[in-house]
Amino acid sequence: MWAMRLATFNIQHGLGPDGRCDPERLAEAVRALDPDILAMQEVDRFQPRSGFADQARICAEAMGAVEYRYVPTVAGWMSAPGLRWRARGRERYPAYGIALASRLPVRAWRRWRLPMASRWVGPAQLGVDEPRVAVAADVETPSGGFTVCATHLSSRLGNAWAQLPWLRDALGSAPRPLVLMGDLNLRDGAPATVTGWRPLAAARTFPAAGPRFQIDHILVDDDGAIRVESEARAPGTGVSDHRPLVVDVTLRPRD
Repeated sequence: MWAMRLATFNIQHGLGPDGRCDPERLAEAVRALDPDILAMQEVDRFQPRSGFADQARICAEAMGAVEYRYVPTVAGWMSAPGLRWRARGRERYPAYGIALASRLPVRAWRRWRLPMASRWVGPAQLGVDEPRVAVAADVETPSGGFTVCATHLSSRLGNAWAQLPWLRDALGSAPRPLVLMGDLNLRDGAPATVTGWRPLAAARTFPAAGPRFQIDHILVDDDGAIRVESEARAPGTGVSDHRPLVVDVTLRPRD
């Protein structure tokens, strides 16, 4: 059996309750979680509001990751009008997106851009939604390999309900066991109902100051190969309007 700690954390560009984005405070929050694999959402890269920090790198280094991937959803200054929703080719362009970091070796990486497919129109659907993406890693352990996928679904309810089954289908050929982690913007048991996958962690994560519901999730599609070893936690960190979701698991060796 291989023991590991899984965590997902919407870091809200490292924003603290004092209104500051302190890179050392963000790094310390990740060190305290001590994850083997960490999914991150709302991650800034070279943005003025967060001190031009490369937050994915800060978090990856804080946890001792051997590999990580940053996948931008927005290119451009987050505080500027007329923001362009497209990636650019320069290495140090300002961006905002998601990341996945691992202490374990990764055999392959994949990514997807999620659809904006909602036909529902209502108050929660008003405004411009940002693009959404997912990134997956084929991870190697002494007990065998598995897939872990990180994402951040739309805050527009109709889009989130469309994106989750789309991503489930896109991951259909990925090696199992498969772990999905992220801010899914769907409450409590809804993601398990939509996907048919088993939740590994149940804890209220939002809002951070007094969590009332769970919108951050860790799910698994397997045959019982991944076992939960302790009750999931959603500790306070002093960073973000979300709490991280953390669970310790073991992976059963393949026959």
